[in-house]
Amino acid sequence: MRKIKKILLVLLVLIVAVGIGLFAYIFHLKPKYDGELELKNLHKETTVYFDDFGVPHIYADSEKDAMTALGYVHAQERLWQMELLRRIAPGRLSEIFGSVALKNDTFFSGIGIEEASDKAISKLDKNSQSYQLAMAYLDGINQYLEEGTTPLEFTLVGVKKEKFTIKDIYNIFGYMSFSFAMAQKTDPFLTDIRSKYGGAYLKDLGIEGEFNTTQIKSSKENLGEYTSIAKSVAALLDKSPIPPFVGSNSWVVGPHKTKSGKVIFANDPHIGFSQPGTWYEAHLVTPKYEIYGCYLAGTPFPLLAHNRDYAYGLTMFENDDIDFYQETNKKGDPDQYQTPTGFSNYETIKKTIKVKDTSDVVLTFKSSRHGPVMNDVLEHLEGKNPIAMSWVYTQQPIQILDAIYGLSHAKSKDDFRKAVQLVAAPGLNVMYGDAKGNVAWWATGKLYKHNKGVNSFFILDGASGKDDITEYLDFSKNPSAENPKWGYVYSANNQPEAVDGYLYPGYYLPEDRAKRISGLLDPKSDWDKETISKMIYDNTSAVVPGTVESLIANVNTNSLSAEEKQAITVLKSWKGSHNVADVAPTIYNKWIYLYLKNTFEDEMGEDNFNLFVGMHLAKQIIAKQIKNENSVWWDNIKTNTKETRSDIVSKSFHEAIAALQKQLGNQVSDWNWGKVHTVEHEHPLGKIGALRKLFNVGPFADPGSNEVINNQFFSFSSDGKYDVKGGPSTRRIVDFSDIENSWSILPTGQSGNQFSKHYNDQAEMYNAGKFRKMKMNKEEIIKTSTKLVLKPRK
Repeated sequence: MRKIKKILLVLLVLIVAVGIGLFAYIFHLKPKYDGELELKNLHKETTVYFDDFGVPHIYADSEKDAMTALGYVHAQERLWQMELLRRIAPGRLSEIFGSVALKNDTFFSGIGIEEASDKAISKLDKNSQSYQLAMAYLDGINQYLEEGTTPLEFTLVGVKKEKFTIKDIYNIFGYMSFSFAMAQKTDPFLTDIRSKYGGAYLKDLGIEGEFNTTQIKSSKENLGEYTSIAKSVAALLDKSPIPPFVGSNSWVVGPHKTKSGKVIFANDPHIGFSQPGTWYEAHLVTPKYEIYGCYLAGTPFPLLAHNRDYAYGLTMFENDDIDFYQETNKKGDPDQYQTPTGFSNYETIKKTIKVKDTSDVVLTFKSSRHGPVMNDVLEHLEGKNPIAMSWVYTQQPIQILDAIYGLSHAKSKDDFRKAVQLVAAPGLNVMYGDAKGNVAWWATGKLYKHNKGVNSFFILDGASGKDDITEYLDFSKNPSAENPKWGYVYSANNQPEAVDGYLYPGYYLPEDRAKRISGLLDPKSDWDKETISKMIYDNTSAVVPGTVESLIANVNTNSLSAEEKQAITVLKSWKGSHNVADVAPTIYNKWIYLYLKNTFEDEMGEDNFNLFVGMHLAKQIIAKQIKNENSVWWDNIKTNTKETRSDIVSKSFHEAIAALQKQLGNQVSDWNWGKVHTVEHEHPLGKIGALRKLFNVGPFADPGSNEVINNQFFSFSSDGKYDVKGGPSTRRIVDFSDIENSWSILPTGQSGNQFSKHYNDQAEMYNAGKFRKMKMNKEEIIKTSTKLVLKPRK
């Protein structure tokens, strides 16, 4: 008995010791929000106040000191995220994740981002303010890297610490720019459709912009080969540990349309959800400078920001800045290809990808005059016709550092416009509003033209030169609006109006959000912060009720089951809202998915159809194609009869109700949207079951849907579950009548540290459409914050 007691006592002591050790380890990992630290290269003492949501308010004597402090506090919250982001473009994820990341690394290391970064850096003015401040920010990151605690992810995965450099900043911007683009998923797919079935099948896809009737107003052969490009790139971006940029909303309401007579600015960029989220908020104050911004991990200047004088934000322009060219090799010599002036040698480059726990992989990449050959970077293309990718980002001067510095340091609207012009790619709608009453938007990007008749939505001929770019346009030809007479500017990734009679080609999203935004803004002239906040969380589609009417018109309602009749009744009374308690969205989306499947899958095949429903094309066509009784897509080419629109729509409805009964039961009133539309913010390590609860945030029943203002987007699948892939990465409202009380919210929280209270402290507020202050009043900040003092190291 005495022996058992001794054993139990020893076990108890061990358990207590382990518990104390674990507690100490966790406490050690937490970010430091108070106390004192010494940093090298600080000129004077700098104070960081962390407010009640963990936002750092950095008060420094100089901007250089502020940037060093920013780098340090940004790294202590987001070092893991910085590490992942800087590894994507140069193809270095395999070093930490192993061969599972090899496809991703092969692709990104082969498309030229790293080489473009080197070229841009070689031309930098090392004495410029943008460069000096960027280096101070990197210094802060590296001091944390050397002296701060090691993130849990680094320990679990086994990351060797390396200093951050200016090249990392450029590579991060390069990945961001590529993730904005759409051509890599769409052009090869459309080429295959045309090759297999001819031009008639393309008319219903709206590729000439004919579906975008709500436009932003300006004030001035080898079948099956090409789709493998689209499928491969889509799969890479979907599986990337850092999510792609997808879409966005923004509107800036001018003085004549607000209750206060001051500008109100709203912005919510749509990005794939992840944990931690995309943005890190920080407020910098020096005697000569102030900015409150949202920062991308590892980058020194904010992409979204405001101060007391002006505010700015982004949406995706969705212009076409990538073209694909099929090259023609010289017969018997795969190292040469045809050009308009004869044969030329491909440029080649060898790269080594280090793979964790196995041998290195040595790769050879080719480039033609158009760009990198995709056959070398994607699977399923080996030995087939060489396809080269021409991308504006790698072919035009990259001035992104100076551009974003300029956006965040403008002294006037004219200054700001000059900075916008420096962005060749990605294509962005840069939204602007200021304290003087100005509102504006400018589309960035180096726009260009081809010869008349060349459709850049398809794989182009690389040999003749006839499909090459013929003209790069001056920035003055970019769509824009400054202080328009209608009193506001907005963007919802929809197509801008023609400039000089030319409608710029692109991959614009449906008019749903644009129609809803303009429909709400036009009649009202007394907007304030509260009404804008309700609008930015709006879950109603202006287009869906009309689509439902078209669907129901094609169903024989006289021969329906009781559940089917009840479903029709629910849909007829639906106003297009997508709240968690609504039933209609559940019925509608199941019906839409089956209508798409029964209409398009017979021609496309299962794999290509699954690719299609994840594209903007599928969203584009729904409202329009249903109205076209003579669409060639209605007929199922696999049957001996010719199906009609009514046949397909009715069949899809019956299948939808049967599927919902099986999934959710026979009680139609129980088919709530929140049961099937859910969100979980997933950390790269949260995919491992044992780590899910530690790293992931959620799941939550989620309001919103595809293409409503609260754009909680998902891809269709056969299981009837709509797992939200992304949405507003922040919601910001800047009110120039009360600048110190402007609002923001993040999807989860400020911190990427699982043991910080700010890891997920905004998640429930975000889902409920609530906001918190972006504090700028120093007295209020001090009262509600902890204090970290950074002192110069002697």
